[in-house]
Amino acid sequence: MTGLPCDIVQVRGRRVWDSRGRPTVEVEIHVESGATGRAIAPAGASTGSGEATDLRDGGTAFGGLDVTRAVRNVKQSIAPMLIGRDVRDQVALDALLVSLDPSPQRQGLGGNALIAVSMACANAAANADGRPLWRRLLPADAEAILPLPEIQILGGGAHAEGRVDVQDFMVMPVGAGSFAQGLDWTAEIYRAAGARLSRDGLRQGVADEGGFWPAFETNEAALELMVAAIEDAGRVPGEEVAISLDIAASQFGKSGRYRLGLEGRDVDTDGLCAMLVDWIDRYPIASIEDPLAEDDHAGMRRFTDAVRDRVQVVGDDYLVTDAHRTRKAASDGACTALLVKPNQIGTLSEAHTALSTAHEVGFGTIVSARSGESEDVTIAHLAVGWSAGQLKVGSFARSERMAKWNEVLRIEEALGERGTYAGRRPLPGA
Repeated sequence: MTGLPCDIVQVRGRRVWDSRGRPTVEVEIHVESGATGRAIAPAGASTGSGEATDLRDGGTAFGGLDVTRAVRNVKQSIAPMLIGRDVRDQVALDALLVSLDPSPQRQGLGGNALIAVSMACANAAANADGRPLWRRLLPADAEAILPLPEIQILGGGAHAEGRVDVQDFMVMPVGAGSFAQGLDWTAEIYRAAGARLSRDGLRQGVADEGGFWPAFETNEAALELMVAAIEDAGRVPGEEVAISLDIAASQFGKSGRYRLGLEGRDVDTDGLCAMLVDWIDRYPIASIEDPLAEDDHAGMRRFTDAVRDRVQVVGDDYLVTDAHRTRKAASDGACTALLVKPNQIGTLSEAHTALSTAHEVGFGTIVSARSGESEDVTIAHLAVGWSAGQLKVGSFARSERMAKWNEVLRIEEALGERGTYAGRRPLPGA
């Protein structure tokens, strides 16, 4: 740790723009030594009811999505309380933020204000120490693990105006020898998928996270294309590259009833589970996120029990990066992995507590971006520094996504042979 003075001397909040052209919050922290740190709050489209509040202004400007209230809260309520505090004490700083807004979902100051401040403090502390953030976060005796990437090829659900019901069709380069090789394979798969969609007249642009926005007649047609694209790219489905799905079932169902709009049919919990299990039987699927709605607790338990030895079952809306929910899910036998989205819970310390709890109960962990992103690469450092093992930031297109993949490449290069790629490790439950 540096001996330079690290007290916070200035906190700046400003409105900037995210990848969907919507306002969001940026915070800049200045410390006495001259070091600075900056961070931008992301925003989700598919959100769980238990998430920290993304504070917006309402009204008519920018469709009600302006963030002047959240920015004002940074300047007027948070900044004065941070001045003079040691930027290196992340836990104390985050505890202060929570004390300033103890509401269950941060609806007072706004989860977007809090997470931008929390991440900016972390970046300022790393810069004050003269180390990259991932290095500062990683315990001195811990192995540096390069995450297995989970990369969207096709977008649907809330990310593509419901063009297909399933939200994300992704690839995981489980057989690659390095993170860099995994990206190489994904680049070819992405190109191959685009070529097939164009040939068949199904390509309709890109979704929020950069994946292709397809025009399929059934959800299963997307799975068929995924397998074909993997093979077209010269890879072996299941052995070298696996498929990961984000069902995001809360977006099209609740209370055990689900509407598959693309196919014009309704199913109950058992019907949706049966469809997903059938897909697992016939396609090289290694991970399924939010297979049932966030209120379908019995369904999550039954599904996890049925497939836990075959695929990773991930909780996103179901767990909302919450340590208590994660521990209960483990006790109930629901899920085998936690999706970690820091803005879901409000601060980095709370997100890290959830991740640590997941590791304690034997869950896998995936650090994840949101559909509304920016050039901020903090989560790439969290994935390595927290030894998450997996990273999900969207597709293999659009600069707000590629900035994060590229940042992990730089970390891999810096580590050299001292880093271990997580791709060949078995997924939790799989």
